[in-house]
Amino acid sequence: MNVQTDMRAAQSLEKDWWRGAVIYQIYPRSFQDSNGDGIGDLLGIVQRLPHIAALGADAVWISPFFTSPMKDFGYDVSDYCGVDPMFGTLADFDAVVETAHALGLKVMIDLVLSHTSDQHPWFAESRASRDNARADWYVWADPRPDGTPPNNWLSIFGGQAWQWDSRREQYYLHNFLVSQPDLNFHNIEVQDALLDVARFWLDRGVDGFRLDTINFYFHDAQLRDNPAMPFEERNDTIAPRVNPYNHQRHVYDRNRPENLDFLRRFRAVLDDYGATTALGEVGDAQRGLEILGEYTADGDKVHMCYAFELLSSAKPTAARIADVFDHFQEAASEGWACWAYSNHDVVRHATRWGLSDAAQRAYATLMMCLRGSACLYQGEELGLAEAEIAYADLQDPYGIAFWPEFKGRDGCRTPMVWENNNHNGGFTTGDPWLPVSHDHLPRAVSAQEEDPSALLHHYRRAIAFRRAHPALAKGAMTDMTASGNVVHFLRRDGDETLFVAVNLGDEPATCAPPEGDWAQIGAELGSVAPGPDGQLHLGPWQPSLLRRI
Repeated sequence: MNVQTDMRAAQSLEKDWWRGAVIYQIYPRSFQDSNGDGIGDLLGIVQRLPHIAALGADAVWISPFFTSPMKDFGYDVSDYCGVDPMFGTLADFDAVVETAHALGLKVMIDLVLSHTSDQHPWFAESRASRDNARADWYVWADPRPDGTPPNNWLSIFGGQAWQWDSRREQYYLHNFLVSQPDLNFHNIEVQDALLDVARFWLDRGVDGFRLDTINFYFHDAQLRDNPAMPFEERNDTIAPRVNPYNHQRHVYDRNRPENLDFLRRFRAVLDDYGATTALGEVGDAQRGLEILGEYTADGDKVHMCYAFELLSSAKPTAARIADVFDHFQEAASEGWACWAYSNHDVVRHATRWGLSDAAQRAYATLMMCLRGSACLYQGEELGLAEAEIAYADLQDPYGIAFWPEFKGRDGCRTPMVWENNNHNGGFTTGDPWLPVSHDHLPRAVSAQEEDPSALLHHYRRAIAFRRAHPALAKGAMTDMTASGNVVHFLRRDGDETLFVAVNLGDEPATCAPPEGDWAQIGAELGSVAPGPDGQLHLGPWQPSLLRRI
């Protein structure tokens, strides 16, 4: 009886591995090149997985490596079940999974289901006529009587979201690049085909998916115009300020209620495979947390959602952190978020917020203490700043379109620096697809490994601290308060109660822990104990981590 109970508990724990997990994002083009062609690949990932395991991460998220014309660097898929030759082969991917699992790492891959490349065979067939077997697999619409697009929807990459196609004499919808036509999720055959894609990769051993642009799957079947966004409500969280996309409330081209039923179908597939997970990216500047709550509620849709609140340009002061989590509690109290400071689409947070090395340490400590899962972007653990890219070296179509007011995403996508003794940082023996930033070389992994005080070791200690305290990974979080520059809160799980306070400012600060007996923990992270007066006297960017005794 006890053995069976223990087995059930172990199985339950394994299914719950994603809750509170630390997930390391790999941008494969820029992680490690194994063959000297200047582009990172799957065997390069195999080579560098021990670095991620040594960091203490629980899982890797690998950005797209599928067959693609690379107009949007893999987010335009032409074969969902194939590996693009620049990244390797399916056998190479199997090696990634096998090596990761041997190191104790889960593997999540980036599924881009809202749209395909215009070179996908499905689209080639769909655009051929109005009456073929896949004619309704994409979003097609007749023009208005005057020949203009059917409504006012805009593309995130600029301009109208509709492209005229002379073969069908209709417009097709593209929320992103013209070469990324949107799939028609109102067609059940499309849903079935995409669920089969998920099964294909689950059968190859993946442990879950990061679902790109999850709230873009469905469109309004009536193709109604989006209303205008009042000037005072516009922000640049999802699209750069100079993009007219910010001028609309996107109520009809995304966030449609029909999405919930598809997510239930997707979750049912995952549940058939046991300990798997889905992390949905919710791109919405106004209702992001509300949508997160809807998509992660009731245990029948996605497990967690990738939140944008800490990816914005607004520096997360103590007051902002408290505000974000107050809003989260109101909008998604039963939901589960995955928090990130940086990724492949935004300016690296060291630059975006103008952080010193001490500030980066404080934010890393805070991340590991917040409720939710955590996502780290490759190079974050090294403290890499945004790289400066000359216009002549730009690869990103987004940056080329909006230069110079918006320089695109290449600055956060430059190659990882592994060694400081060669000009390509150990990334490649060839010419890298984007220049390696010479400012990054002093922060290379090899240099930081030799320096016990380096940021890399702080990240390792912070992740290990999270693992050592179940209350941080899965426990409740209450009483979040901003006291000047100090944000503080409680974490609880079972018999363990922790108090976390972090000074997010350049000046010393004081803070009082709750009444009771507290023991200092986290000395390796610079944690300060209460003084003789019972107060916490925090230096600039210093935490206090306490456990109730």
